[in-house]
Amino acid sequence: MVIDWRASAFNPAEEVGRSPSERGIYRNGGKRFFEVSLILLTAPVSLPLILLLALLVALDGHNPFYVQKRIGRNGRIFRLWKLRSMVVDADARLAGHLALNPEAREQWNLTQKLKQDPRITRIGWILRKTSMDELPQLLNVLNGTMALVGPRPMMVGQRHLYVGRSYRRLRPGITGLWQISERNESEFVARVRYDDAYHRSLSLWTDLRVLAQTVLVVLRGTGY
Repeated sequence: MVIDWRASAFNPAEEVGRSPSERGIYRNGGKRFFEVSLILLTAPVSLPLILLLALLVALDGHNPFYVQKRIGRNGRIFRLWKLRSMVVDADARLAGHLALNPEAREQWNLTQKLKQDPRITRIGWILRKTSMDELPQLLNVLNGTMALVGPRPMMVGQRHLYVGRSYRRLRPGITGLWQISERNESEFVARVRYDDAYHRSLSLWTDLRVLAQTVLVVLRGTGY
């Protein structure tokens, strides 16, 4: 049987009208049990892959892992783990690039991302295209600061750009509605719609659909 995932893709505009319920087994413990179990089952594959990628990243002589503060559930700050895909002086390089390129600055202000990002290393481009730089966040899921599926983790400096409430009610996720939908093309403020839609439709079936569509997004290599 062939499944047309495009036909079953999420439409935030359709989801917003649903009334969320804070009750239910999946919302209150079931989701956590499912995600931790899935990570432990796939650990024999994911852990060696993370170590191999870390060795490749470390060939430039620097720490292969990158830790950054992000905003989590209930507004708590946590430390997010990633495979380093940027140069060591990334912040300074970004500031200089934006100062000299008005178009890049406009793109950054709208999406908080750059299609041509001078901070990305050679192997970093591959990691981002395949989203494999996110793999160390499996540790964040295990320690309870993140979920497999949820809102895109928000940087501390982006807090003033976010106007919704659903983000604070959920653990940020490695993947989610925003990541599998427009991914890199939508404006930052559009994340609110996706977070509201996910909060209202949260269920095991929703998460299974998101995880399945995430695989397709990774295979297409549309990240940057």
